[in-house]
Amino acid sequence: MRTPNRTDPITPKDLENDMSQNQEKSSAELLEVGGRTNSPSYAPAQFILDRGEGVWLWDREGNKYLDFVAGIAVNCLGYGHPRIVEAIRQQSERLLHVSNMFFTAEQVKLMEMLTERSFGDRVFLCNSGAEANEAAIKIARRYQHVVAEREDRHEIITMRKSFHGRTYGALSATAQPKYHKGFGPMLPGFVYADYNDLESVKAQISDRTAAIMLEPVQGEGGVRPGELSFLQGVRELCDEHGLLLLFDEVQAGMGRTGSLFAYQGYGVVPDVLSLAKGLGGGVPIGATIASEKVYQAWTRGSHATTFGGNPLVSAVAATVIEVIEEENLCEHAVAMGDRLQDGLRALSKKYPVIVDVRGRGLMVGAEVGTENAGPIIQAARDEGLLINSAGGHTLRFVPPLIVNEAHVDDALGRLETALQRLSIEAA
Repeated sequence: MRTPNRTDPITPKDLENDMSQNQEKSSAELLEVGGRTNSPSYAPAQFILDRGEGVWLWDREGNKYLDFVAGIAVNCLGYGHPRIVEAIRQQSERLLHVSNMFFTAEQVKLMEMLTERSFGDRVFLCNSGAEANEAAIKIARRYQHVVAEREDRHEIITMRKSFHGRTYGALSATAQPKYHKGFGPMLPGFVYADYNDLESVKAQISDRTAAIMLEPVQGEGGVRPGELSFLQGVRELCDEHGLLLLFDEVQAGMGRTGSLFAYQGYGVVPDVLSLAKGLGGGVPIGATIASEKVYQAWTRGSHATTFGGNPLVSAVAATVIEVIEEENLCEHAVAMGDRLQDGLRALSKKYPVIVDVRGRGLMVGAEVGTENAGPIIQAARDEGLLINSAGGHTLRFVPPLIVNEAHVDDALGRLETALQRLSIEAA
């Protein structure tokens, strides 16, 4: 590899040589380079993933992993799904990006699909869940200022243990102090209530309140489903006080909880809906859906994004929706999620470290009676099962929606082996 020298121009031959030599590097060499060049805000596992197929991943040493992380609920159709591969191939050969100064057929198709399947009339397409939530926050405030003519209304009530993203607006909406540490002050205009506690929400409503924002199933807060009576009560409070209800379905949407959108499974309709993660099946995309009335708040130039809704991601997202519907993956998620929860509850009787199992569809959490789920996650990884934690002490299971009964049973078996080994080591 060429010696770094910032004064020398980089030639195409240099780039070709660098890429070739990187492929030839050993995993240890790649880990060393990654360790000294990657942002210290990450702590990746110490192996190099190389390829995936279906619900499986392989590292460069040929070790095979059953993936129940799915890119953190992103890879809803698993790896190498032929429809996604073909959509990427065809679109990459035709058109990648043109900006939102122009329509493309792919973008229009996706927006139409989202509005036809939801309560919404219009869509703002962007690049991530944080961006989708930023748009939701901005439109809620501007709605109160411009449409409702209540400039005094700017506060948004969010829930403790929530997670809405890492940008400053989304971070300020995230009612978890650990994410705020060192980044203060947070943006003003957010007040926090307790999830699944309607009286706590009521207590925060004032003349300044513009909206209530929540996840119908909390993800990073420990995989906590909203109670139906709570969500219904919040909807009624919004109607009573003229507030907008914002549902963050970045993690819970796109079939994961058993319906295309999580709100549909509850029968509680929000005013604004944010999506991301599974919508792109692996490519970066976000969307903020709302009614025509709410979108009256925005005029030309009110908000924008450079890459949002580009033809590549739009084509892939439309394909994801088609496959979810054609393969009945919403119903499948319910069946597989029930099987997974039943299996985890059976394990909890043998291994009391599991103290609670909860979830909806294939968004499942197993709370453990330790402060840190890390050792269990590592032990499962050693058995070839990839899971991660939510809230620090909850094992999170968000596999691709295409998992079958054998995959679920396999995952439970690998987890049991890991728990058995940990219990022996602790004895």
